[in-house]
Amino acid sequence: MLGKIALEEAFALPRFQERTRWWASLFATDVDKHVAEITDVDEIRNAFADKHGVGMQIVSYTAPGVQDIWDPKEAQALAVEINDYIAEKIRGKEDRMRAFATLSMHDPQEAATELRRCVTQHGFLGALVNDTQRAGHDGDDMIFYDNAKWDIFWATCTELDVPLYLHPRNPTGTIYEKLWADRKWLVGPPLSFAQGVSLHALGMVTNGVFDRHPQLQIILGHLGEHIPFDMWRINHWFEDRKKMLGLQETCKKTIREYFAQNLWITTSGHFSTTTLNFCMAEVGADRILFSIDYPFETFEDGCNWFDGAELNETDRVKIGRDNAKKLFKLGAYKDSEA
Repeated sequence: MLGKIALEEAFALPRFQERTRWWASLFATDVDKHVAEITDVDEIRNAFADKHGVGMQIVSYTAPGVQDIWDPKEAQALAVEINDYIAEKIRGKEDRMRAFATLSMHDPQEAATELRRCVTQHGFLGALVNDTQRAGHDGDDMIFYDNAKWDIFWATCTELDVPLYLHPRNPTGTIYEKLWADRKWLVGPPLSFAQGVSLHALGMVTNGVFDRHPQLQIILGHLGEHIPFDMWRINHWFEDRKKMLGLQETCKKTIREYFAQNLWITTSGHFSTTTLNFCMAEVGADRILFSIDYPFETFEDGCNWFDGAELNETDRVKIGRDNAKKLFKLGAYKDSEA
C-alpha cells in the first residue's frame, strides 16, 4: 500500500551521539546501525519510506527524552532546542515529514505555551510526551497529567485541535529498584512500557480529564498498551462496581465511549494480524492508526506485515492513512491519493 502515514518514528539530536550509543547498547543488536538511523532525519529513513510505501512520517524525539530530566530549567531548554532543530530539518519537506512537539511537563502553563509555539510557528501536528515527568531534587518523583492542575494544558490541546501521543519511558529511581531491578528483561516492550502508559491513560479516564475536555484526543501506541485486551473487564468493573462506589462523579461515560471519542491506538511495534483484528473488534477500525516505531523496529517488518495482513481493503486504507489524514487534517503529501 502506498501513501501510508507512520507516526511513532523517533529521532535523536546528533550532539548526544555518545549518550545515544550507550542507550542503544541496552537493547540494540547493532549499535552503530541504530545510532546512524536515529540521528538521521533525511536520507536513510526516506529511502526506507520510498521502498516500503510510507508517504508521510510524523517524527518525534526519542524516549525517555525530556521526561527523564528532573531539573525544570534544563528540561525546558532542551525541549525548545529539540523543537527548533527538527523544525529546521523538515522545513520545505512537509510533503514527506512532519513533527510532534517535545515538551517539558514540569509545569502545565509552560508546556501549553511551548505547544502553542510549536503548532502556530512551526506547524507541528501535536505533541508526543514520554509518560510521566521525572521531578524532585533527586529525580525520584513522577508528575502525572491526570489531575485538574493540568486542565490549562489539555484546554490548549483542544483549542489548537491537536492530539497528544502518550508514549512510554523506562521506569526509573525507586520504582525501578522495587519492581524491575530483579526483572530487568521485562523493562520496555515486554511489560513495563504498557504498564506505565495504561496506568496513566486510565488515570485520565477515571479522573475526569475527558469529561472536562470532551474534544481532547490522545494516542496510545503498541495497539493500546494492553488496554483493549481488558476492555470487557474494565467496563464491567467501572460500570457495575466502581460507579456504585463514587466513580460516576469523575467518569461520566463508559470506557468504550472514551475509546470511540477520545482515544486512538497505533500499530507501532506490534505487527500481529491476530491482535490487530482483536483490536478492530474492540475499538473499531476508525480509531486505529498505522505506525512502525522506527528505528526500534524496521520499515520492512512493519510495512510488509501491514501490506500483507488479512484485512479488507477498506479497513487497510483507513488504518494505513485515512484515519490519520482526518485526525491531523493533512493535505496532499507523497502518494496521499495512490
